[in-house]
Amino acid sequence: MQTEKRSRLIVLEIVAFALAILILIPFFMILVNSFKDIRESALFGLGLPSAWKLSNYRDVFEQANILRGFKNSVMISASVVVCVNLFASMAAFVIQRRDDKFLRGAFYMFIVGLIVPVSIVPTIKLMSDLHIKGTYFSLVMYYTAVLLPFAIFMLVGFMKSIPRELDEAALMEGSSYFRLYVQMILPLLITVLVTVTIVVLVSVWNDFFGPFYLMTDSTKWTLVLQVFNFVTLYSTNWGVVFAFMVMVVAPVLIIYLFLQRFIIDGLTAGSLKG
Repeated sequence: MQTEKRSRLIVLEIVAFALAILILIPFFMILVNSFKDIRESALFGLGLPSAWKLSNYRDVFEQANILRGFKNSVMISASVVVCVNLFASMAAFVIQRRDDKFLRGAFYMFIVGLIVPVSIVPTIKLMSDLHIKGTYFSLVMYYTAVLLPFAIFMLVGFMKSIPRELDEAALMEGSSYFRLYVQMILPLLITVLVTVTIVVLVSVWNDFFGPFYLMTDSTKWTLVLQVFNFVTLYSTNWGVVFAFMVMVVAPVLIIYLFLQRFIIDGLTAGSLKG
């Protein structure tokens, strides 16, 4: 029995290793091709470059408005993280603690938002009617609305594990509901809020279609959209494009690698306790 269990575990580990390799192949392809010249990089091969060209990274800085794109990405991502964490934690607090029919319906509506895809045309029309289309504010609100259901789902699930006796004791001591939320509930949500922060940050930073459809002014483009500066119809230096992609992915990848333990802990806490 033990031998059979061990054999099954080894097979699962081999499958997991193979899947990990499949996921890493595109990253490896981008990395090695970022050091190749225009001819070699156009082949999209997985082999090492015949001559390492660091000049691709220099060209990115010389040709692209990379600092402006970086500033836009940081500003939009940070704003969305703050909005999602703030609104989701307040909504989860009210939904989970009051637990009446209306708020249960509101919670299920948020859950529907996890499944139903975003319709971009009505979104553009709504932003035009509100006269906010093409602004940073519109993009922040768009991402907040899209990512709020996931955050509320996680936080409501986790809050079920926080005993209500804690609330009752605080209220009997004269605490207001707002103080209860800020000083007692919010610190207990830190694990899940860190997870939400990382997921939101990665989603917003790497998204292409949101700013592509909603930002008409190229000076407000995020870092991902700046890749258009290097792609043309007839001649594209893919070595420079890949170098740019490495620079786009690197900040989020580093953050993810350092904080991946918190993601797993937060997802487990938010999903299993729900």
